[in-house]
Amino acid sequence: MGIPIKRIARLIAAAAVFIILQVIPGSASETLEAPTGPVILTVEGNIKITNTGKEARFDRNMLKALGMHTLKTSNPFDTGTHIYEGILLSDLLKRVQADGKMLVAYALDGYAVEIPVADPMKYPVMLAMLWNDKEMTVRNKGPIWLIYPIDNYSELKDEKYSSRSVWQLERLIVE
Repeated sequence: MGIPIKRIARLIAAAAVFIILQVIPGSASETLEAPTGPVILTVEGNIKITNTGKEARFDRNMLKALGMHTLKTSNPFDTGTHIYEGILLSDLLKRVQADGKMLVAYALDGYAVEIPVADPMKYPVMLAMLWNDKEMTVRNKGPIWLIYPIDNYSELKDEKYSSRSVWQLERLIVE
């Protein structure tokens, strides 16, 4: 017995869709779906891809869809080494087609800091959503914590990078 014709047709169709999405990434990046869950991050400013007026609003699943990464590092605000999981800031900036030299990162408590766009292009700066395998919430520095890989680059063990490690990140403005 061979493989049924309908199954072969479904496999060919699935393969074709996969190839199209891989070969033509620009077509998928021209639109940004609307969030279906609670918005945990808003990006605005000099961006080309939006989903609400002049903003790109993301829920947790939308961010996860950008591709999760793992980072094992210490941070200046806690003892020991921890495992963080999240997306790379550079991937987010590419997704919204950001065009600027500076980011202004805002936390839920009103803290704001400028971050050169060169940072996430040079280092794998993470927007962590999991901390030691636990989903981050507002009670534990989440839902997003901007983390620098300080154990991987000695030059990042500096106060200027510590000040850029924003927990409870809620908004990024591209300037």
